[in-house]
Amino acid sequence: MNKKAKKIVLKTKKQVYGDMLGNNASMFQGEGFEFTELREYVYGDDVRKIDWKTTAKLGKPFVKIYKEERELNVVVVSMLGGSTYFGTVKQKSDIIAEVAGTLGFSAVKNADLFSHMIFADKLYDLSKPSKKLFSVNRAVENIVDFEPIGKEGDFKALVETLNNRLKKKALLFILSDFVGDVDLKLLSKKHDVFAVIVRDKFEEEPSELGYLRLIDMETKQSFEGNIDSGTLKNYKKALLKNDEKLYKQFKKHGIRFTKVYTHEDGALKLMKSMRR
Repeated sequence: MNKKAKKIVLKTKKQVYGDMLGNNASMFQGEGFEFTELREYVYGDDVRKIDWKTTAKLGKPFVKIYKEERELNVVVVSMLGGSTYFGTVKQKSDIIAEVAGTLGFSAVKNADLFSHMIFADKLYDLSKPSKKLFSVNRAVENIVDFEPIGKEGDFKALVETLNNRLKKKALLFILSDFVGDVDLKLLSKKHDVFAVIVRDKFEEEPSELGYLRLIDMETKQSFEGNIDSGTLKNYKKALLKNDEKLYKQFKKHGIRFTKVYTHEDGALKLMKSMRR
């Protein structure tokens, strides 16, 4: 394991198991029970489980029956297109590695299954579900070692892949900068989806740079131009339109989300968002 990956592993593991986050309840909150059916109330049933809507409709009391869920299936997807190879404080891909480490260690600590996927224009890596710390170490190392330059994030291919491969309901975390054509509707029907938007402040609040020669990290194509106020105005307008469409979709389909910037502590930001 290289130094960068080792540093991220040690940091996120300490945060999850140490005093900062370790004394708190699990990040993955829930009752641990799955609703299965309705049954007519019998003497001795817990009155808190009465379904009052059904009771009112049928004129006699009914209760909800649950089965216990033994473990959560936590799946973390790191979308590592070329655009993640950017950052004024840290690279976006490094923040993605930190968030993946936090989620992985939290899952293992909670005795839940953890698996990790690296995706860009196609599937590059998929780990088997595990409750071992080694699986988290490997996920972080694979993110750090991955070469995103020249790869374009394809959300359509991602959704198709996840829909075909994830047979069991999952607590599904997708880590990406979420710029482009994103539609997670299909996944939200089957899974509990949480989107972690990783951005650099400069992307949202850029300054005039003058005449520059730039390289597109996804296509590797270079171009020259004057980055003036007019160019920035059009860019900000396009990004705002992208985000408005994104947030509207998330809210419509019950997809929880948070945004983490490269200058922030990814683990703490995620923890606060999960507890809201």
